[in-house]
Amino acid sequence: MLCVRTARPGFRGAAALLAALALVAGCSGSGGKHGGTGAGRRIADTPRMTFAMVSHAGTGDTFWNIVRNGAEQAAAKDNVKFLYANDEDGAEQAEAVESYIDQKVDGLIVTLAEPAAVKAAVRKAVTRGIPVITVSAGGRFSREYGALTHIGQDDTAAGREAGAELAARHAKKALCVLHEQGDASLADRCAGVRKGFHGPVANLTVDGADASAARSAVAAALRADRSIDAVVTLGAPMAARAAEARKQAGSTAQLATFDLDATVVRLLKTKDLAFAVDQQPYLQGYEAVDLLWLDKVNGNVLGGGRPVLTGPTLVTAKDVPKLAEYTGRGTR
Repeated sequence: MLCVRTARPGFRGAAALLAALALVAGCSGSGGKHGGTGAGRRIADTPRMTFAMVSHAGTGDTFWNIVRNGAEQAAAKDNVKFLYANDEDGAEQAEAVESYIDQKVDGLIVTLAEPAAVKAAVRKAVTRGIPVITVSAGGRFSREYGALTHIGQDDTAAGREAGAELAARHAKKALCVLHEQGDASLADRCAGVRKGFHGPVANLTVDGADASAARSAVAAALRADRSIDAVVTLGAPMAARAAEARKQAGSTAQLATFDLDATVVRLLKTKDLAFAVDQQPYLQGYEAVDLLWLDKVNGNVLGGGRPVLTGPTLVTAKDVPKLAEYTGRGTR
């Protein structure tokens, strides 16, 4: 059996919910790395269940590694077998959901980056009595598709925060870099940046799976328009590529990004990055599993029909000391 500590910094809400379930969920010893055996670690004494997650993660997307870490930690604690599948293509995501429905999993966690592509599969799961929680992308479609709740940030609101922060830093013209074509959440972020910013915002779509091509595209855009004085990337891996592109183009544009990883924290520390927008992906994975478990063992649902927000939070160089520790262990 695998498990983790039930009380971790930043997850007091989950710990409190577990305490409230003392009458229906006991504990037994054992645990360790990612919930393995070890003193002081416990696992829920509830029936063994199977939950599955289907994401739109692409190659090298550190964000989804962190989401998955959180989900695996919660699954270990909750006596849950955790299954995971990912594909950038919406049709493939739908096929994975269908596969898990056929396997009669006890709960599903799904992203809605391409909502139309997975709509029928998600609704099928719900009609078959499989509870669904959506995470990260496409929150505005979650309730319509029958999910229990959505866990993540409001991407338009997060973009608006980023745009307003760039305006406060006196930026006049921004470039918003979309690294996945057709991803609704990324489009919402750029739309939000446009709403919060006081100047023009140009969208640039690049192939996030091709680091060299993405870097060259950003550099070319900065060379072509020297009036661009702010660049916003929408995922942590793109931040480093944009920083290199800025150097290649000889630009002094401010750089901001969505999401965190160890490289983003390093860029914040060296002031090569002005700020990052954090939506706490670890919490999204952890709470998605925990809330499915709570629904199954005690009929609990959070959100009251509204999304459970995990962001946005703007982080800067002053936050680096704490963030370095967390990103180093894959939880932020």
